[in-house]
Amino acid sequence: MAYSKTQLTALVALRMLIGWHFLYEGMLKLLTPEWTSIGYLRGAQTFKGLFGWLSSESMINIVDWLTIAVLIAVGISLLLGIFTRGGVILGLLIMALFYLAQPAWPGMEAVGQAEGNYLIVTKNLIEFGALWVVFLFPTSAFVGLDMYLTKRNTAMA
Repeated sequence: MAYSKTQLTALVALRMLIGWHFLYEGMLKLLTPEWTSIGYLRGAQTFKGLFGWLSSESMINIVDWLTIAVLIAVGISLLLGIFTRGGVILGLLIMALFYLAQPAWPGMEAVGQAEGNYLIVTKNLIEFGALWVVFLFPTSAFVGLDMYLTKRNTAMA
């Protein structure tokens, strides 16, 4: 894809802002020993069987570590522009799960902190939309470490 300099700058800035947010959230959870996703999962408003299983005693430690690892991996991927397609896909998946666990649908009570949850639209849904834009308009082949991987693969062909 060909972007103007302004478009490329805006898309790279969006990618890096999302990356920073993911990395920060992952590191905050990693560095907070008492953090767990159990309350969020047990308060799920939809797919209660799935989220109940994920918050079970046998799964919660795995889920907590996977959450932290995915947040940090997506953050690094987007910030550095490396393996960006995979990072965006992981980001879309985890944001979809976050949204589906606590959607702001009519008739559903907000569990825990409701700030950022408005009728249907939540911060998670907005970030999902922003990730979708990053997926549809990739920039890491122009600005990011993927640029070097692309050149290397082209040279090898």
